[in-house]
Amino acid sequence: MGLISRLAEWREGRRLQSLEVTEEDWRQALGDWQVYRRFAASERERLHDMALRLLLRKAVVGAKELELSDQMRLRIAGMAVVPVLQLGLDWYDGWQTLVIYEGPFIAGHEWLDEYGIAHAERSALCGEAASHGPVVLSLDDVRSAGGKNGHNVVLHELAHTLDMRREGANGAPPLHAGMDAAAWKKDFSAAWDDLERRIHSGRPSPVDDYALEAPAEFFAVLTEAFFEQPGPLADTWPAVYQHLSDFYRQDPRS
Repeated sequence: MGLISRLAEWREGRRLQSLEVTEEDWRQALGDWQVYRRFAASERERLHDMALRLLLRKAVVGAKELELSDQMRLRIAGMAVVPVLQLGLDWYDGWQTLVIYEGPFIAGHEWLDEYGIAHAERSALCGEAASHGPVVLSLDDVRSAGGKNGHNVVLHELAHTLDMRREGANGAPPLHAGMDAAAWKKDFSAAWDDLERRIHSGRPSPVDDYALEAPAEFFAVLTEAFFEQPGPLADTWPAVYQHLSDFYRQDPRS
């Protein structure tokens, strides 16, 4: 680590010491979240530290004069750091701002079809991530994140930012040394095909069919399931679960 990096870390450490966040604050922010409750005490301390560093490094702003409570900021940051708990906050270097709307927000998108004709679409979203930010979230969905249905908009959108670190959002984030990209593609493709068959036949599935919108959505939805409902995911697609465990360097079942 260079001198400038060490100095920046020292200054951040000094700022962390000035923050007065109690165990009760964390309990109120995340105590209802089963993922948080699964962590051992030492892992919770690491999560707390990373979440506060995230709040120091990133801007978390309310859209349209929305006021965010300290408890909600802790909740958002605590959920956001779970995917990078064993990877480090550097994996979030590509963006700087989290924008929070009260509820679903209207997003406009334009694209050209194969004939060069321009199209425009406006749709209501609960979350969105761009390659260099911002990450946009619906506060209503943050409040309900981690419920029995396994949906978590924070995990979903932050998974997109990890995916975008290599060649855009394509369902294949940059893998660690020793991970097999060909095996990742083969096993995720097999799970995609199995999900299609399950939906068409009416059989139960460990994830929502929204995963089939695109490979990027498949990765993001499976990330939600990996942390929120790891058992059914591991039972249905063990190879995919192992890839995600190797990538995130975590095993939520334990």
